[in-house]
Amino acid sequence: VQLQASGGGLVQAGGSLRLPCAASGRTLSNYAMGWFRQAPGKEREFVSVINKSGVKRDYADSVKGRFTMSRDNAKSTVYLQMTNLRPEDTALYYCAASIFNRVVSGSHPSLDDFQSWGQGTQFTVSS
Repeated sequence: VQLQASGGGLVQAGGSLRLPCAASGRTLSNYAMGWFRQAPGKEREFVSVINKSGVKRDYADSVKGRFTMSRDNAKSTVYLQMTNLRPEDTALYYCAASIFNRVVSGSHPSLDDFQSWGQGTQFTVSS
């Protein structure tokens, strides 16, 4: 599956932004989907994950209550709705696809759990 994330840019602290990730080449409903981010000089980290049907979600503690992940399998698109943005949310955001529904379980998934990655979209939160 090919993934294309978009929606990046510049936003003020406290603002909101929605990142879409469009999938092509395969049926999106066959994949659990995740968002990861990488800030300059830091490792890529988990942000959120959603299972194939969209019923189960999981979030990193740092974004819980502020970010919401959703999916529209009919449109082959997943979304990351972000509110109350903070400067520390500034990063390159990647969407990723996994054939394993187990990525939405008791523990956060790792990068290795995902087989396909998009190219990333950058946004900056100004203070």
